[in-house]
Formats: sequence, C-alpha cells, structure tokens
Amino acid sequence: MRHARIVPMIQRLLLCGLMLAGLGLAQNRVYELRTYTCNEGKLEALKARFRDHTIEIFKRHNMESIGYWIPQDPEKSKTTLIYILAHPSREAARKNWSEFSADPEWKKVAAESEANGKIVQKVESVFMDPADFSQLK
Repeated sequence: MRHARIVPMIQRLLLCGLMLAGLGLAQNRVYELRTYTCNEGKLEALKARFRDHTIEIFKRHNMESIGYWIPQDPEKSKTTLIYILAHPSREAARKNWSEFSADPEWKKVAAESEANGKIVQKVESVFMDPADFSQLK
C-alpha cells in the first residue's frame, strides 16, 4: 500500500525536476548580434541570400532568427546588414555555427551567390545575455 503512494510521488518529483531544469535551460539562452559589412554593390545579393536560403538553413541548425535590420545611416545603409540570432547556450552556438558551415546546401548557396565576387567584407559577432529588466529573455 505504501509503495503505491511513493511511486506517484517520485514521478511527480521527477517531473517537477525536469520542468525546473527546462526553465534553467531557457534562462541560459544566448543572443548573438551579427553585423555584416558587404563589398560595395553587394548588399542586395546578401539580402537575397538570407531571404531565399540562409534563414531556412539556420532553422535546421537550431539558430533562431530574432530580426534583421538595415541601418538608417545613408552610408551604412548601402553596405550593412545587422541581425540577431538566439541559441540555447554559447556552447550550442559554437555547435550550430560549425554544423551550419559544414551544411552542403549552405556551401552550394554561398558558392553560387558569390559567383560574381565575394559578398561579405567583414563579419562582427557579439554574444549577449539579456539584462534582468529586458523584455526579451
């Protein structure tokens, strides 16, 4: 009789533990701010590559697109794409990028999109944690 009460209690405790662990993992989510500076005249090619291919490939490699922006500054608006990705953790981000870089479809898309010259001149990446008052966690 006692055993019949203990098993469900242990199951509930395990379930609660798993739920708390899941919350802990969600809180470890890391954001990555990336800024791409294109070679002159190549921003439209970069935007097309993201729009038509890259974002879908990101999804397959657990890279969540948060948003994409073009600066309002007249000069930077000609050559700059800024975007934010979310990863489960910094370690996962390294793994995600490694797998993305090795993806055969990505390699093909990158090669085809650069048939008329290299698109990206410089990439800057900053990993970020939300501040405790941030609406985005």
